[in-house]
Amino acid sequence: MFPRSFQFGQSPIYDIALISAVTSISVWLITRAFHWWTATSKPGVSRSSTPDLEKKSVAVTRKPGEWIPSDFRRPPASPYPDWDVHTTKPIPYRPFRYGPKYFVTMGLRSMKWDEWIELDNHYLKYHADKARRIAERGDKCCKTAPEAWDAAIELLEELTSYLPERYPTMFQKTPTGLTNLITHETFNITQRPLPEDPMTIAARLIQDDLAIMIERPDGEYYLLAGAVLLAGFWRLSDKYGMRLSEIHTSGSVPQYTEKLEKGMMNFFRRLKPEDPVVRNNYFIQVDDSLPWSHSIGSEDSEAVSWSTAQKNKAIENHWFRSERQSLRRLPKTGGVVFTIRTYFEPITGIVEEEYVPGRLASAVRSWGNDVAVYKGRERYGDVLLEFLDRKHQEQVDRGLRVELEDEVRKYPF
Repeated sequence: MFPRSFQFGQSPIYDIALISAVTSISVWLITRAFHWWTATSKPGVSRSSTPDLEKKSVAVTRKPGEWIPSDFRRPPASPYPDWDVHTTKPIPYRPFRYGPKYFVTMGLRSMKWDEWIELDNHYLKYHADKARRIAERGDKCCKTAPEAWDAAIELLEELTSYLPERYPTMFQKTPTGLTNLITHETFNITQRPLPEDPMTIAARLIQDDLAIMIERPDGEYYLLAGAVLLAGFWRLSDKYGMRLSEIHTSGSVPQYTEKLEKGMMNFFRRLKPEDPVVRNNYFIQVDDSLPWSHSIGSEDSEAVSWSTAQKNKAIENHWFRSERQSLRRLPKTGGVVFTIRTYFEPITGIVEEEYVPGRLASAVRSWGNDVAVYKGRERYGDVLLEFLDRKHQEQVDRGLRVELEDEVRKYPF
């Protein structure tokens, strides 16, 4: 998600996600504007009535920090077909592209409301990891500022409405909230005071990490609520309370002020409740810990860095971490909600999929120096690339036709 970053020495590994997202937004808006202009400037050609992001993202006239409650209501979700907490496998996102050039844009696309939250047969492990993290780290991972409280409650209400619709075999709606039929937990979201921070309760329901940005009267968006339990590389306590811009300038994001800041702020201001979006990214990790990558240092260190990671560890220690990030505005409070669902798999597993080792090797080689530093390639690149090249050659030797990939599996899968 856009504000997902941490102080990585002086370089935040997750700020590359911001660059990707904002560049995607900027490129997308420019492209749509060009297509609109060329289409409407031709005699006899009218603008298509097909809904799209550019048409829907016109800003509502309002003062900075003032939100006019919207009457938008999320459409009811359809039940996930044949979903089962024990058998439904994770979606195999593979959001990397072939080189030789690396473009800092990972793809921004409209999100279907049915697909807001993705759950699978890793749910119970994620649930247990989150419960342990909440018990051990508390408000270091889950926290809500008073001015974001109403937005956090609204998010919790949205989840307790959506989940029984989408996953009826796991969640049952109750007069005061919902019951998890698998874990046998019942959540009353109407009682006051709540037994826990609303972001903590929300985190217990799903596999995603969560964050809410609130616009203040200065027109800036601030990270004022979060449940960041399985992020691997970043800490809520580092960025909590920061302006969206400060989150990234504090990590010295290249060209953020000159080229990214204005477009990003415009996008946030124009985002409407009915226009959710989604994107994907990926990283390489050299340990098998989903909640926190201990290779980059202790989670309680003043600063963490790839410099602490052991170099050229065996390929069995290489893990593929990808994120599916959704972004939507809450209609009643105007808070901007990020959901960050992490998918975590061993490299030795994903390379058995056709086309994956060759495409991933090409993508890793295409990183420029700045991207390579952010992603820590120097610590694992030699071992990873040798392995990927070998697995790719094995596939080619078995008859794989690289030129047919787009017919078999398309980005980001």
